[in-house]
Amino acid sequence: MAQARKVELPLSDRILRELRAGDNLLLTGTMCAARDVAHKRIVEALQQGKSLPFDIKGAAIYYMGPSPARPGRLIGSAGPTTSARMDTYTPCLIAAGLKAMIGKGPRAKEVKDALVQHGAVYLGAVGGAGALLSQSIKKSVVVAYDELGPEAIRLLEVEDFPVTVINDIYGGDLYEEGKARYRIKP
Repeated sequence: MAQARKVELPLSDRILRELRAGDNLLLTGTMCAARDVAHKRIVEALQQGKSLPFDIKGAAIYYMGPSPARPGRLIGSAGPTTSARMDTYTPCLIAAGLKAMIGKGPRAKEVKDALVQHGAVYLGAVGGAGALLSQSIKKSVVVAYDELGPEAIRLLEVEDFPVTVINDIYGGDLYEEGKARYRIKP
């Protein structure tokens, strides 16, 4: 496995141009955590011209709803959720300035097209490793939709949060490349 590159959030355009599908990263900085219902509300707010509870320009969103924190812990298990559940909303958010999404599983063609068109990336976090991933979260603050409980929008301060570039700004797709590498040729 290639050594992971340390990268600061938010991701600069220069960094985005350097990333390729398959690159391993350790993210440090601020990202949002939001899931399905929050995404629907964010898109509705954008369509109505309302301000958002976070600056979407250059932002990274982690598709995660944490489990309750054990006593003495900042956050519970914080593993990724299936990204396809946000595919309906994602092209709109990318067009509004979102630069990175973190989740698990493949994305729809419309999302991958928006990534290339607007210079954004999709990053994969390891499913089933939520307890380990939560150790990289140093601060968690609910900033909107508190009534959604674990699906509320949170701002997360992370340090060395491990991800892999799945889709880069050039159309590279680690999932497709992996399948092609092992496809049996007739």
